[in-house]
Amino acid sequence: MAVLYDKLTAKKEKDIRILADFISIFCREKHPDAEKSPFAMRDARLERSFDGKEVILCQDCQKLLNHGIAKRLQCTLDPKPMCKRCRIHCYAPGYRDRIREVMRFSGLYLVTHGRFDFLFHYFF
Repeated sequence: MAVLYDKLTAKKEKDIRILADFISIFCREKHPDAEKSPFAMRDARLERSFDGKEVILCQDCQKLLNHGIAKRLQCTLDPKPMCKRCRIHCYAPGYRDRIREVMRFSGLYLVTHGRFDFLFHYFF
């Protein structure tokens, strides 16, 4: 993931930040006893996407986030649809199932903890 294929747009930054937030929630709630470390940014341009906050993840969740960032940066669709409505499924098969699980869990977690704006996103 050391090479970015095009410039990092505001939309891509937002998508990467949301992906990191969702994976962070999933990791915190589902892997509480796993050994965790800060997520290593491999490109300085990604630091803006995280708004200076450190993302602490287990090894498996770090791999998933790396894969998700790489796939989001490579996406050629503009505007990019939600993954569940996309005609091109770019995640590798194992990662695709894992990212679905993360999105399902974290979205529901956020809704049950007061983030009702995610309901709108989920249904539309």
